[in-house]
Amino acid sequence: MEKRPRITLMLCGGTGCIAGGSLKVKEAFEKELAANRLSDEINIVLTGCNGFCAEGPIGIVYPDDIFYEKLTPDDAKLIVQEHFIKGRPVEKLMYKEPVKKHAIPVMKDIPFFKHQVLRALRNKGLIDPERIEDYIARDGYMAAAKALLEMTPEEIIKEVKISGLRGRGGAGFPTGLKWELCNKVKSDTKFILCNGDEGDPGAFMDRSIMEGDPHSVLEGMIIAGKAIGATKGYIYVRAEYPLAVKRLQIAIEQARERGLLGEDILGSGYSLDIEIYQGAGAFVCGEETALMRSIEGKRGMPRPRPPFPVYKGLWDKPSVLNNVETFANVPPIILHGGEWFKSLGTEKSTGTKVFALTGAINNVGLIEVPMGIPLRTIIYDIGGGIKRGRKFKAVQLGGPSGGCIPEHLLDTPVTYEDIVQTGAIVGSGGMVVMDDLNCMVSVAKFFLEFTTDESCGKCTPCRIGTKVMLDLLTDITEGRGKEGDIETLEDLAKDIIAASLCGLGQTAPNPVLTTIKYFREEYESHIKEKWCKAGVCRSLVTFYIDPNTCTGCGACARVCPQKAISGERKKPHSIDQSLCIRCRQCYETCRFNSVKTGPRDMFKKEEPAELLEEVKK
Repeated sequence: MEKRPRITLMLCGGTGCIAGGSLKVKEAFEKELAANRLSDEINIVLTGCNGFCAEGPIGIVYPDDIFYEKLTPDDAKLIVQEHFIKGRPVEKLMYKEPVKKHAIPVMKDIPFFKHQVLRALRNKGLIDPERIEDYIARDGYMAAAKALLEMTPEEIIKEVKISGLRGRGGAGFPTGLKWELCNKVKSDTKFILCNGDEGDPGAFMDRSIMEGDPHSVLEGMIIAGKAIGATKGYIYVRAEYPLAVKRLQIAIEQARERGLLGEDILGSGYSLDIEIYQGAGAFVCGEETALMRSIEGKRGMPRPRPPFPVYKGLWDKPSVLNNVETFANVPPIILHGGEWFKSLGTEKSTGTKVFALTGAINNVGLIEVPMGIPLRTIIYDIGGGIKRGRKFKAVQLGGPSGGCIPEHLLDTPVTYEDIVQTGAIVGSGGMVVMDDLNCMVSVAKFFLEFTTDESCGKCTPCRIGTKVMLDLLTDITEGRGKEGDIETLEDLAKDIIAASLCGLGQTAPNPVLTTIKYFREEYESHIKEKWCKAGVCRSLVTFYIDPNTCTGCGACARVCPQKAISGERKKPHSIDQSLCIRCRQCYETCRFNSVKTGPRDMFKKEEPAELLEEVKK
């Protein structure tokens, strides 16, 4: 009889932790276990993304539920000797809450995890994504068996409609309704398509699911394929996701070998095969009709709708496209029922949502929360608040197609309806947090640069309109802004939204509109005072040191690349304006808020007293 290991160490093998050295950590553990003849007793498993990216590389010891963070190869020997052999967990390598230096919680008690509810990410950090046996051991493919052997297509669709599942790719269209429309179309060929072309800056939700739980995507596609009558499926993944492509391909081959893909799946009479199509990284190919044109070998450009893809999609055949997270939610819905799924969330926004939490936040990572949770809970309870104790300024929700939500709206529930009211969108789940070091005009310019560059150029409003808006923002951030520019931006934005062909152009102005709506004073300061108060736009800022608060610690001088800061220790320092290149290092480094910003031409004034009075105002 095979000896079962008494301890399992689950090492995070997502892209982030691999970049941080988790493969070398795994090698060190295997070497140490072999040296102590423990290889049969201790099982080392490389998982997908654990989620708590800020603390990676991560290792979790089961059944003890001990969470080790920021592991290095040198830590392997200590953990093997102390924890695995002597039974004494190594406290110095365990997570400690920043506000509770001596509290050492097990994984389920760590704030980042305890507020989450995992459904799409139900297998996160618990399985080897390259072993189908691990997935099956956690009820994998049971939902597919139920759908194929016990349910009609109409019954599958009914259950999904009861669940209220909406597309998690951005638009939020009811999944069951889309399937129902395609199901009713008569055709000899239909396609089921998975959108893994995640392109939002700061987003890694779909990538993490494909890397960590690829079989959940395949199982969801099998169920959806049966519901609409598809015989062929494609997973469209951008080539920049090599680990996701590798693990999906392994999963497809394993499923084929076991009769879970191909002809007559599980003896049900239903046949479906799935293959991967690698995209070249064009953001516009996240739009469904552009994605389909790309698979056909054509340039990825959207086409007018109607006809909609459920009637005329890939190769003009009826097609259904859902994103990775949507498919990952389907198996538990079929297994546990639509009512179970809608028990979380709100009436119109049911279930949970996966978000990639990034930016100026302590707990960067991948999270899954019930729909309806307030933004404040996500940012402060799960995210651990703003880095270095700085002040929260805004959160960009929905990527380049979304908008910036200010502090006074942090109690907004995360639902499709409530977030739209703020001017942003839930989108696919990118959530970028910004602190008071961010210039909101510069933020709007950054996102518009992205959408302008990614426009396919097919329609004039998007191709030309976004470029004109970008030129205006560039002028404002470089000191050439003038009266009326804000109103011109607003007028252009409305025209682009109304006249663009696809979702890229229709949503591209959102970051500009929301920053004008909530941070208009920053635009006015850039235009009227030639002053970027956040110190981001180099043409519109002067840095100086307040002698009344400077402690003379020297931190600013040490980081200045131009040696423009001087002063005696424990006495106020000063900046030589002729040497300053406005790199902002001193401004970001000072812990006493003694480095200040002023207007571009503030030192051209003759009277210092007048200058100081203006700055105080």
